Amino acid sequence: MKAKKFLNEPNLMVDEMIEGFIKANQDKLTIVPKTSVVAKKSINRSKVQVIIGNGSGHEPACIGFVGENMLSANAYGSLFAAPSADITYEAIKYCHSEQGVCVLISNHAGDVINSKMAIEMANDDDYACEGVILYDDIASAPKEKMTERRGTVGTLFNYKITGSYANEGHSLEEVVAMSKRVRDNTRTIAVALKPGTSPVTGLPMFEISEDEIEIGMGVHGEAAALTTRMGTSQEIAKIMVNMLVEDKPYIEGDELAVIVNGCGQTTLMEQLLFFNDVEREIVQKGMKVFKPQIGSFITTQEMGGISLSFCKVDEVMKRCWIAETDAPYFRV
Repeated sequence: MKAKKFLNEPNLMVDEMIEGFIKANQDKLTIVPKTSVVAKKSINRSKVQVIIGNGSGHEPACIGFVGENMLSANAYGSLFAAPSADITYEAIKYCHSEQGVCVLISNHAGDVINSKMAIEMANDDDYACEGVILYDDIASAPKEKMTERRGTVGTLFNYKITGSYANEGHSLEEVVAMSKRVRDNTRTIAVALKPGTSPVTGLPMFEISEDEIEIGMGVHGEAAALTTRMGTSQEIAKIMVNMLVEDKPYIEGDELAVIVNGCGQTTLMEQLLFFNDVEREIVQKGMKVFKPQIGSFITTQEMGGISLSFCKVDEVMKRCWIAETDAPYFRV
């Protein structure tokens, strides 16, 4: 049986969603005319601007993260599809400044190819622009092939920290270096309990038994690293924390910014309960939690599950992580 969703014409759903989003945030955000780019109404041309391109269907990512001390623009594509190079180029052009533009690129094939093309187009037109490929999903490739890992929920650390750092007035070279520093200190693992359904077909995006969970499921339903029996929140948290800590590795004395992300269907009650278990595991290992973010930030429609992200933070990163923002779906 096909899923029930509040939709009109499936081929218009992204346009109608964006129209509603802009109407709800028209005091500070705009659509760049004749493009698929959500952007801040006011751009400070004397500072580096930070942008990203991504596919729709993961809301509030990334339209909800456009705002002061975060992203300056989001070039959005159709459902689960990267925006074209032309669209990302329009975002760069709209945000261009004397100091340049930093393009954050989530490591998925379409995002990488199109963003690199857009950066080349911008450079050809004498816009200073550099890109940083983001990868954080430890389940998607072994550590020795880290650059092949997918970009997932941990990229949110970069949107906020790098965006805030750029707004402090640092050079493009410094902003790019900060982005890489955040990326290299970030790790993510996800667990799926139930599939989401495609708004186009109304059918489940993958299959999973009622008594099983998928550890390492990707944001588009990509294959998981491990299938295991459903356990308690505490049991699952212990497995996920251990996987992240061992991969970095994070060590005693580290201070970790933490994201507990609901994948679309997971209730706030579950998210908070799960965070309580995660925090206990971190403290037991002699580490500290800094300003956790708990909520649904990067979703896959109504997929049931949680992703857990850690970022080892220093004093500069901490300052940027908690800097005030007016992005609609991120609160410090």
